[in-house]
Amino acid sequence: MDSKIYELYSMLDALSVRVEFCDLPDDRDGEYLHDERVIRLQHDLRFRRYVSALAHECCHAVFGDTPSRFGPVAAKQERRADEWAALRLIDPHEYRRQESRHEGHLEAMAIALRVTTDIVEAFRRVLVRIGEEVYVEPKMGTGQWAHRIEVG
Repeated sequence: MDSKIYELYSMLDALSVRVEFCDLPDDRDGEYLHDERVIRLQHDLRFRRYVSALAHECCHAVFGDTPSRFGPVAAKQERRADEWAALRLIDPHEYRRQESRHEGHLEAMAIALRVTTDIVEAFRRVLVRIGEEVYVEPKMGTGQWAHRIEVG
C-alpha cells in the first residue's frame, strides 16, 4: 500500500497540488480546492479513511473538478472519484482473494483491503462477471479490459 500512496503523491506533485491536514466538518474526510491547487484532509483520519480520501481527492485534482450545484454533475464527479480511487488502491487478485475469504462481506473485505467500504463498493461497480470470468473496466471490443480473472 505504501507504493500506492507514493504514486498518488507523485501524481499530485506532477500536478503541483499540495496536501494539507486540517479540521474539516464532521461529514468530510477531504476536499479538493482547484483554484488553490490544494487537497485538504481531516487531520485525524485512521489509515483506511486517509488513503481512501487521498485517492478520491487526487482524482478530483487529476480531472480539475470544481464543485457543482447541479446534482447530476456533482454525483458523476463523486462516483468517478470513488471508482478511480478504487482502481488505484485495490489489486484485482487481492480483491478476489478477500472476496472469497470473507464470502463477499463488505466491511470485512474493506478492512482486509485497507480501504473504506465506499471504495470496495466502487470497485464492485467496475466489475463485470461473465460466466467463469470477471473483467475489471471492460470496454467495447475484444480484449479491451484492465484485468481478466477466472473465478470458476
